[in-house]
Amino acid sequence: MDWNALKVFLAIVHCGSLSGAATELGVNHSTIFRRLNAFEEEIGGHLFERINNRYELTALGHELLGLAQNIENSFDGINRFLVGKEFQPKGVVKITAPNNIAYRYLPRYITDFNLQYPDIQVEILVSNQEFNMSNRQADIAVRSTPAPAEHLIGRKVASINWSVFASKAYNEKFGLPNDMDALSNHLLIGATGALSRLPAFTNLEKNFAQQVITRCDDLTAMSYFAESGQGLAFLPDDQARPELIKLFMIENNFPSDIWLLTHPDLRNVERIKLVMRFLTKAFMDELAV
Repeated sequence: MDWNALKVFLAIVHCGSLSGAATELGVNHSTIFRRLNAFEEEIGGHLFERINNRYELTALGHELLGLAQNIENSFDGINRFLVGKEFQPKGVVKITAPNNIAYRYLPRYITDFNLQYPDIQVEILVSNQEFNMSNRQADIAVRSTPAPAEHLIGRKVASINWSVFASKAYNEKFGLPNDMDALSNHLLIGATGALSRLPAFTNLEKNFAQQVITRCDDLTAMSYFAESGQGLAFLPDDQARPELIKLFMIENNFPSDIWLLTHPDLRNVERIKLVMRFLTKAFMDELAV
């Protein structure tokens, strides 16, 4: 049995679609379709049913899943073991970071890092989604979280306060509030999706849900809606830019803790250690904890 066939099977399970699996594995849709059909023909049964445009496991698929995951974990463990023995300051380091961090901080930091370590190539994976660091989809995660995953190691490198932001266009139409109480007379931009679970937005929904005119699941997009004059936005202070007016800090302050994280098996990889150390200093110098 070809291990690549199991990788295709697991990618479809993870993503729920052939297109998602193709993206995860870096191949095209037709390749995933062909490999799945060949694998099902080899084992003599169907692994998935298509329900509501998602690929759901059949009974046979469920039976295979546990075995496939055990094999995947073994391969991932071997890979991390071998990578952990690398002591040369060269090679590729993959960093995953949310949009606002990737746009505002990492370009400057990585540019300075590359001047010191030209043999280390950094790849930035811009996403708010959690990457699987056990199979090395990413080597380092920059995450805004109050409680990082227990299976990862790292440290908090910054805390970023949140404020209410407006734009000149909004000010010209509606004026600006002076404090939180005055928000009840203004239009607001709210959050949706995973973003809505952040403390700042649960506070907004609790007190000002009726004022919300638009919702976004991305902070950078939210900041540009605010810039257009559509409404006021609750944003971390790292979203500040000349086109936005910072009004006042959100009451009961809900700072975002920024963490640098990696897998324990990778802690002694020289290139990863160097990137972690450099980014830690850069964040702490600019955004003292």
